Amino acid sequence: MVLFLGDKEVNELMTMHDCVEVMDDAFKQAGNGLTWNRPRSRIRMPKGFHHLMAAAVLGSNVFGLKTYTSFAAGTRFTTLLYDSETGDLLAIVQGGRCSQMRTGAVSAVGTKYMARQNAATVGIIGTGFQGRAQLEGVCAVRNIRHVKAFDRVDDACKKFCQEMSRDLGIEVVQAASAQECVKGVDIVITMTTSREPVLLGAWLEPGQHVNAAGSNHWIRREVDDDVIRKASIVVVDSLPDAQVEAGDLLYPIERGVIRWDQIHELASVAVGRVKGRHADADITLFESQGIAVSDVAAAAFVYKKAKERRLGVELPLAP
Repeated sequence: MVLFLGDKEVNELMTMHDCVEVMDDAFKQAGNGLTWNRPRSRIRMPKGFHHLMAAAVLGSNVFGLKTYTSFAAGTRFTTLLYDSETGDLLAIVQGGRCSQMRTGAVSAVGTKYMARQNAATVGIIGTGFQGRAQLEGVCAVRNIRHVKAFDRVDDACKKFCQEMSRDLGIEVVQAASAQECVKGVDIVITMTTSREPVLLGAWLEPGQHVNAAGSNHWIRREVDDDVIRKASIVVVDSLPDAQVEAGDLLYPIERGVIRWDQIHELASVAVGRVKGRHADADITLFESQGIAVSDVAAAAFVYKKAKERRLGVELPLAP
């Protein structure tokens, strides 16, 4: 029977540390030619969007499809997981937690290979639903001691600081501005839906690593051209995806600031073909749009653990 799993099961079965390991393995599989990924497609509806993402993670013997909708009432996620040997439907994973965790974990993998080993401070711009997992992921791969946070919505930022201080056991304080938020920190995170840059290259300091994870549409930009100019290396989770929807890169490429052949994929970094950082003084940039390989890999991990612990609801559907 097909197994139905929701956010409750995801939270019980997968920690952020688990998810980081799964994402690291998925990108290593990609680097070794064991994955297939279709860039996200969007269908515009009268009052919202339907999004589709498909991938195969052959080293884990699975393939699948993530479909989600974004309407005024909110965003709803569903991932269908299949056995790549038989074609059988294995599971339906519904809810936002799996997507939230894999997004944070992918940035964590970027941080693992690109941030300085002694990085201990973070500045995060954007404290919404996804911002929580971004910070959680970075804390899973570096010994973070202090965090500054900024959001245009003051109450949301205060709540974020209180909750993340409690959940992570570290000091998370509110910054007065975006510029102040990134001053003197080792790792910078942007997780917004802004159409105009929220991070300026003029603010960056030698040695910083930047995770820009909110710009997954060509009309959105979180970083300006000077961030691209200052970065000694720019890495994306998927070049075909970035070429469709990375607003942070599409505009500077049009202006000749950078070329696509100068940008690397995380898979190449994960398997060691490309070095994520050459010197402590380098400024490094990871641009994440979110790809289907990571969704399928996360769903496969949750499914395997659910089978072991006999969790979830069996549905009377043909496999």
